[in-house]
Amino acid sequence: MPREHRPGGQPPLDEEFPRLTVLSKSPENAEVASRSDLDGLLTPAGTHYIRNHYPTPEIDAEGWTISLTGLVDGSEGTGPDADGPVVGMDELREDYPAESVVHTMECSGNGRAFFEPDAEGHQWTDGAVSTAVWTGTPVRTLLEEYGAAEEGWVAVMGGDAPEGEDVFCRSLPMEKVREDCVLAYEMNGHPLPPDHGHPVRLLVPGWFGNNSVKWVDRIHVSDSMPAGEEWEGYTKYQQLEYRLRFSDGENPEELDAIETPDTYEQMAADEPRHAYFYDQLPKSLITAPDDGATLSSSGTIEIRGLAWAGENPVERVEVSTDGGDTWTDADLGEAALGRYAWRRFRIEWEPEAGEHRLLARATDAKGRIQPSRMADPDPQRTGIEDDAYPWNTQGYGNNAYRPLGISVTAGIEGA
Repeated sequence: MPREHRPGGQPPLDEEFPRLTVLSKSPENAEVASRSDLDGLLTPAGTHYIRNHYPTPEIDAEGWTISLTGLVDGSEGTGPDADGPVVGMDELREDYPAESVVHTMECSGNGRAFFEPDAEGHQWTDGAVSTAVWTGTPVRTLLEEYGAAEEGWVAVMGGDAPEGEDVFCRSLPMEKVREDCVLAYEMNGHPLPPDHGHPVRLLVPGWFGNNSVKWVDRIHVSDSMPAGEEWEGYTKYQQLEYRLRFSDGENPEELDAIETPDTYEQMAADEPRHAYFYDQLPKSLITAPDDGATLSSSGTIEIRGLAWAGENPVERVEVSTDGGDTWTDADLGEAALGRYAWRRFRIEWEPEAGEHRLLARATDAKGRIQPSRMADPDPQRTGIEDDAYPWNTQGYGNNAYRPLGISVTAGIEGA
């Protein structure tokens, strides 16, 4: 049953985070309520979206440990019941180096509310994306300390699942984990808030938020992803969820490994049919003016927003003020705060009176451009093609650009 109180006596979700729109209270799920609250290069912790699969647990941080199992020194066994050495929070903070990374984190369900027909799950609109500075221990330092295998897969597990529920477990390629993944214990220079994984979460820079496991209590090194009956209870969020499905009742094949974690490349290939949501897709968001604003035609208006593309830099953003008939290159002069952070775009516009549909579309360094629309349901359409994003039953990955509507009134000279 849902808990009647919040961890540590916190106030109800909607009272604690007035700038968020609450989609569910138990588990806690809430998105940024207004595009204008995403206008900065960094998002305050109190405005950062929240995505939980189970209610935020009440945790004694001092007694929290992370176990290392599988293909590491000191592990007994390589399966789901393996036992191994443990690392406590004091050890993590004091005995290992710390790194900080600025990361634009987006829920893979962001934009689900715009699927037609409706997709399953919480109806996220534009607000399940935020950018913060995450500080913690590079995962590679633990792997090196405990003699982990150089190749393979790293399954990271959260400690939030109530007894009898599936463990939230995500399996990541060893190459990515060693490159830049962090066991974060700070967010924007402060200890992680409970809803964001206190005392420690995984941070996977550039990848969808479903990979950044909260409340990490186990890291398991293996030569493959968890799959099959042996791993029952650990595979739901790796093999069944956070993958594209194109018709009701369709279950993806459980795979031991895939060739590339690049989500776009998976979607463009014949296999796997059901792409795993790892690296983020190119996307943009107009943050000013506000949707539905009424403006005057006297003078110049600044249109600005933010664009991101996961591990790939954004190289171009175009803006349309006439619903997509014509496009203008936006100014990208302001640098991003890091490789994995969104960057600001802006243009100056002298509008005429009337109704206007503003659009923005981003292009990344590989030439991938946001599609203009959602495709109709079609089990044979598994990728982005013909300028359309594939409809899928759980509404994952929507990066089609959508209109922001404003009204412009005739300006009064001298006013």
